[in-house]
Amino acid sequence: VQLQASGGGLVQAGGSLRLSCAASGRTFGSYVMGWFRQAPGKEREFVATIRRSGGSTYYADSVKGRFTISRDNAKNTVYLQMNSLKPEDTAVYYCAAGPIGGSSDKVYDYWGQGTLVTVSS
Repeated sequence: VQLQASGGGLVQAGGSLRLSCAASGRTFGSYVMGWFRQAPGKEREFVATIRRSGGSTYYADSVKGRFTISRDNAKNTVYLQMNSLKPEDTAVYYCAAGPIGGSSDKVYDYWGQGTLVTVSS
């Protein structure tokens, strides 16, 4: 499966952005989807994951209550709604797909190219 992330940009602190990740192929619904991010000079970190049916989600503590992951299997797309953004949310955001999912990037087999989110103070 090929993943294409979009929706990044420059936003002021307190603002919102919605990231999208479009997947190719007819097997999107069979994958657990995740979002990760990598800030300059830091390792890639887990943000959120959503199960195949969209009925179960899991978030990093740093984004819980501010970010919402969702998916539309009919559109082969996963979303990340980001509210109350903070400067420390600045990073390149990556979507990923895998058979089992989780918070480790090692369990995801497919990765999008990343989209840059910059939050100004």
